[in-house]
Parts: sequence; C-alpha cells; structure tokens
Amino acid sequence: MTVLMVTGTGTEVGKTVVTAAVAALARAAGRRVAVVKPAQTGVGPAERGDVDVVAGLVPGVTTVELARYPDPLAPATAAARCGTPAVRAEHVADAVWGLVGEHDLVLVEGAGGLLVRLNSEGETLADAAVLLSAPVLVVARPDLGTLNATALTGEALRTRGLHPVGVVVGSWPDQPDLAMRCNVTDLPDMGAGPLAGVVPEGTGSLEPDGFAGVARRSLAPALGGTWAADAAR
Repeated sequence: MTVLMVTGTGTEVGKTVVTAAVAALARAAGRRVAVVKPAQTGVGPAERGDVDVVAGLVPGVTTVELARYPDPLAPATAAARCGTPAVRAEHVADAVWGLVGEHDLVLVEGAGGLLVRLNSEGETLADAAVLLSAPVLVVARPDLGTLNATALTGEALRTRGLHPVGVVVGSWPDQPDLAMRCNVTDLPDMGAGPLAGVVPEGTGSLEPDGFAGVARRSLAPALGGTWAADAAR
C-alpha cells in the first residue's frame, strides 16, 4: 500500500506511537516514509506535536502538520475558538498526493476517533480516506469497553466503503487484567479487521534503535513485524 490512514477508537489510545512503529518498520525495509497530521490540537506553537514525536522515534521520516490549534478539543471546535481556518478533507488529500510521488508510504494520523469533525461542515478523517481510497488501520485501547468502540469504528468504515486493514492495541500493560486478555481474543471479530499487533505500554519513551526493535516484535507481518496473535494471550 502507498497510503495508510491511522485512526483510533478514541483519543489517547496510542495512535502516534503505532504510526511511528509502522513508519519505523517501513524505514527499516528501505522505504521512503512520510507522516501527515491533518490537525494537531492541544499543543502550543513552540511545543512538540505528534509529528515531532514520530520524527524523534523514526530518523529519516518526512513529517507534515497541516494545522495546529492550542485548545485540546476536536479540530473543528479548536479552529473556531482560535479563529483560524479549519482543515478540509480535500486539503488532506492534496497534501498526501503531493507526497506520494517521492515516498513509498504515506501515513495519515487522525485526531481522536474516526468521526471527529475537522470543520464546521462536518468533514472527518473518514472523508479524507474516501477521497484517497485509502485503507485504514484502527488503534484501540486494551481495556473494558474497547470491543464496542472498535465495532462502531469498523461499522463506520464499512458503511463508507473503506477497508479496515486491522486493529492494533496501542498500549498494552505489563499486567493485563482478565478483560484485556479476553479482548485480544475478541477484537478480530469486531469488524475492523484482524488483530495486527499489540504495542507495550511505554514504547514511545524508547530511543530510536530500541523503538524499532520493539516495533518489529509488536506488529504483525502485514505491517512489517514478527508479532503473532498468541503472544498477547
């Protein structure tokens, strides 16, 4: 695939680290990789955004941030509050197409969940994915409630004709509880694709070399890694 959208079942589920993990494995395979963040919220002008985190974990990756809003809100609301233009789905698509010619893989990391509004017209990351005809990777929480959120995300993707390529658990604790252990068995049946990886909690704090190694062990072969579903059970 040339373009891959990365969405979450909600906010703070580990999308940025998963995006970086996919980028790291693609870079290790010799691919030219770009990461696009359509709307960064909750970060001031001089602070590190998600693409800065990715760049720190994956040397050599190209990063593009289309808009930044200081309030930690949905992009449409954050844009309205600070009086700056909101991002449109076509802007996202144009940015991606502008990168495709010089990159083998372009990753697009959304803000929050799939249907979080980008602008007052109600456009979402899903609309950008439709314009790009891009597959979508879903990042989910491990804990109780994740099955419903993942099923809803999968249903939203399918009703728009989008292809969910799989689910990655974005932050897996050292001592998972019963619900978490059961969830890794049940997540592949939620309609968002197969379980495609489980990323250990704290992975984003590693140095690039260590991060790449954990990424390889945490993502399934479809994403360039060596992880197998039985490893999380």
